[in-house]
Formats: sequence, structure tokens, C-alpha cells
Amino acid sequence: MSMEPKTTLDPQFSTPDVKPTPWSAATDALRDAKTYLLTTVRPDGRPHQTTVAGIWMDGVFHFGTGPSERKARNLAAGNHNVLVSVATPAWEGLDVVIEGEAIPVTDLDRLGRLVEAYATKYDDVFGFRLVDGRVQTRGAEDSPLFFEVRVRKAFGFGKGASFSQTRWRFS
Repeated sequence: MSMEPKTTLDPQFSTPDVKPTPWSAATDALRDAKTYLLTTVRPDGRPHQTTVAGIWMDGVFHFGTGPSERKARNLAAGNHNVLVSVATPAWEGLDVVIEGEAIPVTDLDRLGRLVEAYATKYDDVFGFRLVDGRVQTRGAEDSPLFFEVRVRKAFGFGKGASFSQTRWRFS
């Protein structure tokens, strides 16, 4: 996957003479957000959306879930396409939506880095630990599952003194 996307601005939904938002601004928003909206598809085709904690690391979005949670069951049913969005509550800033495929994270080094990243970003509230090749967490019998979302396409919605709708496409 190319790390530098093809960037286009939709003039229909943008203030005249505004420039496309750089991808680096989107990755900053994805890195800095504390909560995200994750949308998966149920086996019957209906969408399911929930709030998740997440980590932007190495150019991909990561999230964890319990194996019996709806989002995990949706992904296990075979449709790995997801939407992830981060929005600012104010009428200014940058909202970002990414589309991609959720792929299970099984590499122990990557899982270890995710455990550390969650502990740092969320003040260890989840209590993730990598023990004997499995992630464990406080108060849960089952090990959480972790997924990475490789971005295929993303949209940025700039708000404030000017408005912009930027699309980023990855090869």
C-alpha cells in the first residue's frame, strides 16, 4: 500500500479557493483521538456501529474487541470491510472517515507494541498484558482480539472559517 495517497478536493462541498487537507492532518486526527466510531456489517447486511478505543500505528488503525462482541462476530462472519470515523464535537476542526479491511493481528511483536501503545494512550485503563503469546486484560475470561484496518480510501471534512471535503485514495 502506498503511504502517500492520491488527494482530491470536492469543490461542491468546499469553500471556494480552499486547498485539499493534507493526509498528515488526517493521520494526526486519527492518532490523537481517544474514541472512534467503528462500523461493521452484520451477517444479514445491516450495519452495526459502536464506539471503540483505538491506536493509529505504522500507518494503520488498530482496535480490540472481545471475541463474543457483535463487531467480532460480524468480522468472523466473513465481511471484513469497516468504516472508522473520528469527529470533532465543535463546528471546527477536521472529521475523518476511513474505509478499509479489518485484518486480525497475530504477530506477537505487533501485539506487544499495541499493548504498550494502549497503556500509554489510555493510562493503562484496559490492563492489557501479553502473557504466553496471548493478550490478557483485567476482568475478562477470554483474550481480546485485535484488528488492523488498512486504509483503502479516506475522507476529511474540514470545518471552521472555511470548509473542505478531501478524498484520499491509496493504491
